[in-house]
Amino acid sequence: MSQKIPFIELFYLAGLSMLAFVATDMYLPAFKAMESYYGTGPESIALSLSVFLAGLAGGQLLWGLASDRYGRRNTLLAGLALYTIASLGLTFSDAIWQLLALRFVQAMGVCAPAVIWQALVIDRYPGERAQQVFATIMPLVALSPALAPQLGVGLTLMFGWQSIFLALTAIGIVWLGLTLRLPKETPVASERSVRGDIAGLLRSRVYLGNVVMFGSASAAFFAYLTGLPEIMASMGYDASQIGLSFVPQTIAFMAGGYFGKRLVSRCGADTVLKGLLMLFVLASAMILVASQMSITTIWPLLVPFCFLAVTNGALYPIIVNRALSSAPHCAATAAGLQNSLQITISFGASALVASFASIALPVTGITIGASALVVLLGAYWANTATRAEPEPELVTE
Repeated sequence: MSQKIPFIELFYLAGLSMLAFVATDMYLPAFKAMESYYGTGPESIALSLSVFLAGLAGGQLLWGLASDRYGRRNTLLAGLALYTIASLGLTFSDAIWQLLALRFVQAMGVCAPAVIWQALVIDRYPGERAQQVFATIMPLVALSPALAPQLGVGLTLMFGWQSIFLALTAIGIVWLGLTLRLPKETPVASERSVRGDIAGLLRSRVYLGNVVMFGSASAAFFAYLTGLPEIMASMGYDASQIGLSFVPQTIAFMAGGYFGKRLVSRCGADTVLKGLLMLFVLASAMILVASQMSITTIWPLLVPFCFLAVTNGALYPIIVNRALSSAPHCAATAAGLQNSLQITISFGASALVASFASIALPVTGITIGASALVVLLGAYWANTATRAEPEPELVTE
């Protein structure tokens, strides 16, 4: 019987995993107030989100590489410190260029916890136990996009929009303090090169197949979230109804994580994964069919998407654990590359739907259908690999 994981460890890891999403979403309700403060239009404030996402996509591999070479604790402290300083700077920024520059720096800093928490799980917990930790924490991450904007609304109304970044600063300070309690590490000189690690990961069909599954499943999720507001608006739904429509899929994602964890412990990851892939394809097909019809209500999309959200909630822990467990020698590098590819694929799908917003309904369905096909391709790629892939060839400096 596996030993119970201490609550403080789960709390710490969950906080690291959620920080990037909280930093992304908490300030969204303050856009109008920020437009007035900076004396600019909505495009410049919206650009601060795009800049943040660019930093988030580009910085994760760098922190992963640094973590594998300089240790988890030191790298995490550096990233959290950079994030915290940038958050404090945003509190007092008074020019739009400062907002944009500091949001990029903030994103680069928050990439460190986004990557390293996954590497810490692989380092600390063997096989199935790591799977259970991922399955416990990942549903909590789904709460971030739902709760963070509400916190932002409350802080903006009570204390002004600057208090959002002050709150993010305080969170950074708390997690810096918790990270200081991690045992000190003595970095060990590695015979592996950066080029060798990355080349080995890209040659691994187990790793790359699971990463493709992760990115494509996320792409379906982001395509729906991007297209839904325009689809609902065209059907005559108001802003409050559009906002409420995001609640069911958040609950569905969390339910998927909870029940997926229990099913894996009873039936094994292989059996559960096969069932999840079938459900994912079925839900995607239902969305695709509905999106090509002249529907006048959101239910033909919302119901199958909730099944897709359940699937993703159960699927993510399995495929992330499999991807990172295939590369324990460079777990943080693997996590950084995985996250960068996932964000790139996801926002590619989101950008595609946004580019055709005037016909959002059919484009969203087609994008989700295409994502399902790529998920199956990734599963085939991973499953056709030998069970024990050879260790990636050492490439020394």
